Amino acid sequence: MKRLERRALICLTLAAVLLIGIGVFVYRFVADGHDWATFYANQSIYSEGRLNVGRVLDVNGTVLCDNTKEDNRYNEDSEIRKATVHAVGDMDGNISTGALSAYADKIVGYNVLTGTYSMTGKGNDINLTIDADVCKAAYEALAGRKGTVGVYNYETGEIICMVSSPAFDPADYDKENAESGMYLNKFLSSRFVPGSIFKLVTSAAAIENVDGLDSWSYTCSGSSYVDGELITCVSAHGTVDFYGALAKSCNCAYAELTQKVGSTIMREYVRKLGLTTSYDIDGISNAKGKFKFSRNSSYNLAWAGIGQYEDMINPCSMMVYMGAIANDGVAVHPKILHKLMGGTETERILEPETAQQLTDMMKNNVKVSYYESNFPGLDIYAKSGTAEVAGNEPHAWFSGFIKNEDNPYAFIICVENGGSGSSVAAPVANQVLQAIVNRE
Repeated sequence: MKRLERRALICLTLAAVLLIGIGVFVYRFVADGHDWATFYANQSIYSEGRLNVGRVLDVNGTVLCDNTKEDNRYNEDSEIRKATVHAVGDMDGNISTGALSAYADKIVGYNVLTGTYSMTGKGNDINLTIDADVCKAAYEALAGRKGTVGVYNYETGEIICMVSSPAFDPADYDKENAESGMYLNKFLSSRFVPGSIFKLVTSAAAIENVDGLDSWSYTCSGSSYVDGELITCVSAHGTVDFYGALAKSCNCAYAELTQKVGSTIMREYVRKLGLTTSYDIDGISNAKGKFKFSRNSSYNLAWAGIGQYEDMINPCSMMVYMGAIANDGVAVHPKILHKLMGGTETERILEPETAQQLTDMMKNNVKVSYYESNFPGLDIYAKSGTAEVAGNEPHAWFSGFIKNEDNPYAFIICVENGGSGSSVAAPVANQVLQAIVNRE
C-alpha cells in the first residue's frame, strides 16, 4: 500500500512538473517567440545571415532598405544611406538599435499563430518616423566630423532626425577595417560631457527651489574660489542677473547658484527631468545619463552644476528635456515607428511657470549671444555648450527648440572635440532646422 502511495506521489509530482514546464514554455513562447522565429538561422527569412523579406521606409514612404532574396537594396542616394544607417541598420546586424535588428519581427510579420509565414512571402513594410532628406541635411552639416544630431516633434514624440557620425555606406563598406565608433548610434547609446547646456538643468532647479532669483545678481571678475580652489570663466562678465548669467554662460555665477540649490536637489532634478533613466523608444532603450553631486566638496558640486566634473548626458534624453521646456513643462516620450498603435506617452517634469521662464531665458540667449540673424526665419530658443574634455578639444553643443505651429521641434547637436558650441554646433542646428521648415 505504501509503495502504491509513493508511486502515486511520484506520478503527481511528475505531472505537476510537466504542467509547470508547459506553463513556462507557453509564457516563453508568447514573450520570446519573436526572437526565436527571427533567429538568423531561419532560412525562410534569412539568406546567408541577412534578412531577405520586408522593407524599411521613412516617414514619407521613401524606401531606405528593400530586403530581397538576392540582396539588401538600400536607397540609391549614398548620402541618404550614410545618414540613415544607424536608424535602418546594416545587413550584418552590427547596429543593434537599427530597424533591421530591432524590428525584425515586425518586418517579417511575425505573430504567435502563423510565425513568420506571410501570404505574399515578402514580409511587411515598416515606416520609421525619420525624414531621409532631413537626416541627409544633418549628415552634410556635420561635414565628416564626429558627433550626433537629433530632432523630434515635442508634441507627437516622433523623431525626424537621428544621425550619428562616423557613419558608413551600408551598401559598400570595408568590414575588415571598420572605423572606431561607426556602428554606434551616438544619439541613443552614448554619453557625453554636457558642458554649459547643463546650466538649463541647474536653472530649472534654481527657479523652483531658490528664493529671490528676481533680485539676485553676481559680479564676475573672470574667476572665483570655492573651498580655496579656482573656478574660471572665459572672461570677466561683470555684474549679471539670472538671465545674464545664462546668456553669458558665466561659470562663476552658476557655481554660486549650484551651491544655493545643493547636492540633494540637483540629484533630484537630473532624475525628475529624465536624464538618469531610459526611454522605451518603441522597444529600443537609450543610455542613462550619469551624474555625481558631491555632498562633501562644494568645489566639485559647483563644477557639476556648470556641466563638468563627472556629468555625462545622453543626447536623446537632453533633447526630450528641451521639448518639455517648449511644451509648457510636459515631456513627450520619443518614438521611432510611424503610426504605431497606441497613444503618446507624456509626463509633466516642470511647472508651467518654470518652463515659461526657461523659454524666455533661452530666447534672451539667442538675442544677446547667438544673434537671431544667424537663424533667419526661425523662432529659435537655445543654449550652447563648450564641454571641456581632458586631453582633447571641447565638445561643441547646441540645444533647444523652435516655436512653429507647423514645425514644433526640439533639437540637440553635439560635434565631438569640435570647439565652441556657439560657433561650431549652432550653424549645424541652423542648417538642419532650415531643411525642416523649408520642406516641400
